Amino acid sequence: MNKLLIVVLAFIVFACQPATKKAESPKSHIPEWSKNSVLYEVNIRQYTPEGTFKAFESHLPRLKELGVDILWIMPIHPISEKNRKGSLGSYYSVKDYKGINPEFGNLDDFKSLVNKAHELGFKVIIDWVANHTGWDNNWITEHKDWYTQDSLGNVIPPNPDWKDVADLNYDSKPMRRAMIDAMKFWITNANIDGFRCDVAWGVPQDFWEAATASLDSIKPVYMLAEDQDHPDFLKKAFVSNYTWKLHHLMNDVAKGKKSAADIQKYFTDSVSKYAAGSFPMQFITNHDENTNAGSEYERMGEAVKAFATLTFTLEGIPLIYSGQEAGLKKRLLFFEKDTINWSNLEMQKFYQSLTSLKHNNQALWNGASGGKMNLVETSSPENVFTFTREKDKNQILAIFNLSAEPVDATIQLPGAGDYKEYFSGETKIIEKGSVIKLDKWGYQVFVRK
Repeated sequence: MNKLLIVVLAFIVFACQPATKKAESPKSHIPEWSKNSVLYEVNIRQYTPEGTFKAFESHLPRLKELGVDILWIMPIHPISEKNRKGSLGSYYSVKDYKGINPEFGNLDDFKSLVNKAHELGFKVIIDWVANHTGWDNNWITEHKDWYTQDSLGNVIPPNPDWKDVADLNYDSKPMRRAMIDAMKFWITNANIDGFRCDVAWGVPQDFWEAATASLDSIKPVYMLAEDQDHPDFLKKAFVSNYTWKLHHLMNDVAKGKKSAADIQKYFTDSVSKYAAGSFPMQFITNHDENTNAGSEYERMGEAVKAFATLTFTLEGIPLIYSGQEAGLKKRLLFFEKDTINWSNLEMQKFYQSLTSLKHNNQALWNGASGGKMNLVETSSPENVFTFTREKDKNQILAIFNLSAEPVDATIQLPGAGDYKEYFSGETKIIEKGSVIKLDKWGYQVFVRK
């Protein structure tokens, strides 16, 4: 066969081969539906006098009106009796990962709650305690090697203060498999949409990555880490984490121990630690903070609305805790029954306005769907914290007086534009050198589309 014919045949064979597919980018672990969501933490025990799933169901229409999107339900599992704290014990002392706390109802009751929540457009995530179990969890008797032990072979707690729980040993591969199997149980049997992972920092990163990959193979899940110090957790395992440092800083500003300049420094000094698309959770209260440090009114006083608004305008997903919309001003007991008083929903409309602001302004959406925060210089850096966020043609200018004194702040905004103040409806031209008058703990959010 001559050389020319060989070349021609080779060309024909090559040309007839199917085109090589481009390598597909790895599947994102961030569900699309979380792009502009607001979180709501549900404390089933304290939510109603009955403290049951069925009783909580009656609040779903009101929460729909409130405008929240993802319901985070605190642990639903049976609570261990051995070494229990208080008469009812801690939700985070799990007796059975595949069981339901009988105080709340049964599995059918929980499924009904999830189904009704889904019908109304909510997503549902549950608290997951992977760092430790209760002392009468069957795993201890059946698989002692799944637990951390001292030199004498005794199972030990994670630390001396957590005497009601036993520390899990993540060197055990069978335990890891059983843990992921239990997490999958709630996806496949109750159709939940993700997990808030308690003490996520106490569990190895490679476990979380394996767990998320396994869960995502069933359906897209939203994963929230109780963690701030492991940014790599956000690459493949978690969508969001906590902002404890900023939260404590806000508490200190409200008490006069820190200033707006310290909050600006927090953002100036912080190099972005968020993997592409991931985002933090912003909050002024939650179950830990309410019980241990006090209600937001105890910690922040007159600054509550200012800091709540700040959490809805900063980058990240905002959180509302049970009772926040009712102006809850007390610390809820943690190990005993202590029902929330819903007789006066004094803050419902305020939080409705914030959820609407969030949903209707793409600049405030979460992660890559929203706009980056850009700090704006003011004439009163010790008192006033100002920033813009912009996405496509939507721009937000947020101005906060984080002090107990009125202030006239000169805003050094690059350029000029027509804005509408969200809360008052007032329209205003704002440019470099514009002066904004703010009451003590006052705030204004200007919208430009």
